[in-house]
Amino acid sequence: MRKFVLAALAVLSFTGVAVAQNFPSRPITIIVPFSAGGPSDAMARILGERMKLALGEAVLVENVTGAAGSIGVGRAVRSAPDGYTISFGHLGTHVANGAIYKLGYDLVTDLEPVALLPSNPMVIVSKNAVPAKSLKEFLEWLKTRPEPATAGTAGAGSGSHIAGLYLENITGIKLQYVPYRGTGPAMNDLVAGQIDLIVDQLSNSITQIRAGNIRAYAVTDSRRAESAPDIPTADEAGVPGFFMTLWSGLWVPKDTPKEIVAKLNAAAVDALNDPAVRKQLENLGLQMPSKDKQSPQALGDWQKAEIAKWWPMIKAANVKVD
Repeated sequence: MRKFVLAALAVLSFTGVAVAQNFPSRPITIIVPFSAGGPSDAMARILGERMKLALGEAVLVENVTGAAGSIGVGRAVRSAPDGYTISFGHLGTHVANGAIYKLGYDLVTDLEPVALLPSNPMVIVSKNAVPAKSLKEFLEWLKTRPEPATAGTAGAGSGSHIAGLYLENITGIKLQYVPYRGTGPAMNDLVAGQIDLIVDQLSNSITQIRAGNIRAYAVTDSRRAESAPDIPTADEAGVPGFFMTLWSGLWVPKDTPKEIVAKLNAAAVDALNDPAVRKQLENLGLQMPSKDKQSPQALGDWQKAEIAKWWPMIKAANVKVD
C-alpha cells in the first residue's frame, strides 16, 4: 500500500512539473475588477502587453465590475488553479473588502500572491467650480457647507472610499459618498461637475489635472510626485500625516503550481523592468516597487501587513454596503 501511495505521489508530481513546463499553451486572462478606462485597467493592459513577450501567449484583460471589485476577485478565486486566470487588485480589493463584505472567500488563504505592482499616492481633487484654491481653503469650504459635499468612489471599500474615510478621520469633515463601478466613470462626472470631489489615484487624475479640467490640492505622500511636482504634499498643504499609497498586485487561485507562479512572477518582473513599460507607468504617476519587493513572498507579507493596518479603521468607521 505504501509503495502504491508513493508511486501515485510521484506520478502527480511528474504531471505537475510537466504541466508547468508546458505553461502557457493558450491565452491568459487578467481579471480587472473595475471598469475599462480606469487606472487599474490601464496598468493591467500595459503590463499584459509586455508580459506576453516573456510568456509566448496573449495576455487578455477582462473587466468584471461590481461591489468595489469583490465580484471580479471572486471570479478569479473560483477559477481553475492552472495559471490561466490572474486576479489584478489593490489595497481596496485585496485588503479593505475583507473588512466590509461577506465575500465567500478568504483574501489570503484562497489566493496565491504573484507580484507586487507599482503604487501611487492619492490626490485630493475637486471640480473646477469649487471656489477654493488651496487645501486649507477647500477644507474650510467643506466644513461650512450646509450639506456634505459629494465624493465619488469606486464603491464601498475601494481605495477612493478608504482615502475619503481617512481624510474625514484626520480633518473632521463629513462627506457624502457616491459609488461608481470604477474611478474612471467617477472622474467623468467630476469633470462634468456632477460631483464635488474625489480622493483619487494620482494615475487616474493626472491627465485631467494637466488639462486643467479639475483642481488638485495635495498628494497623500511624504514627498511630491515626480509626475506632478507642482502639487504639494498633504504635509505642505496643511494636513500633516495624511499618507496613503494605493499599491496593486497580481494573484492566482490557491493550489496553482509553484512553478507556474514563478513563471508568471518572472514575466511580471520582466515587464516592470522594461524601460519602455517603466516610462509608461511613471508617466501615469506610478512608483515602481524596489526589486526586493517584487517576489510572491513580498506581496504576501505586504498584504497581511496592510490588513493589520487598515481593517481596524474600516471596521471602526462602520462602513455599510448599500
